[in-house]
Amino acid sequence: MSSFKEAFSSTLGKKLVMSLTGLFLCTFLIVHLIGNLQLFKNDEGFAFNQYAYFMTHFGPIKIVSYLLYASIIIHALYALILTLHNKKARPIPYDQKPGNKNAAWNSRNMGILGTVLLVFIATHMANFWWKFHNDQVPYIQYETNIETGQISAIEMPAEEFTDYKEFSQDGVEYVQARDLYKQVEFAFENPILVAFYVLAMVALSFHLIHGFKSAFQSLGFDNKKWIPLVKFLGIYVFGVIIPIGFAAMPLYFFFK
Repeated sequence: MSSFKEAFSSTLGKKLVMSLTGLFLCTFLIVHLIGNLQLFKNDEGFAFNQYAYFMTHFGPIKIVSYLLYASIIIHALYALILTLHNKKARPIPYDQKPGNKNAAWNSRNMGILGTVLLVFIATHMANFWWKFHNDQVPYIQYETNIETGQISAIEMPAEEFTDYKEFSQDGVEYVQARDLYKQVEFAFENPILVAFYVLAMVALSFHLIHGFKSAFQSLGFDNKKWIPLVKFLGIYVFGVIIPIGFAAMPLYFFFK
């Protein structure tokens, strides 16, 4: 047990923890982006609100969410520990050492990028997660004509809403839900918040381009066989597609 503890308290062990938590967070980003694409559906937020309910009430997903919160905290904590350790070990700043000035900007500023992302996560949670879980979002009732499939949405007064419900009556399917979609619309009317989200996605792009590759290097996937694939995924999937996908959402609602 002591040897196991020593292994994970070493610099190499800390990098391994950083890599594993970072890759887990990368997996979450893919799932979260796919779910949030429901925001672009022209259905008054019907699909997105169903997705939001599923993600907050399905047992296995709730367990994964706790792992997610733990991963964010551990990833940030170990990043800080490694940064402080490296500063102690190197009296001369990294970017002032011969040969390191040519290192990529994002590799020299992962701390700054990570700080921006931590502020973004706190802002995002406050605007959406906290308000959804504390009944600070509007309520809505969807009525779907079973024959035609046409959906109409009616805002529900707070006193009439009890919990998420699905039922059918007289050829109409009813769904009553918390309207997180409306909260998204409201939040992204704020140009400052939209600008910050876009800036945060730029930071995410630079952070992932370096972090994704570094994670696989720490795990030993740094030979010629794996490097091209890791670079491709790190740059084009995690560095371009995912940040653009997330940045498109606030811009879509702001200009909608």
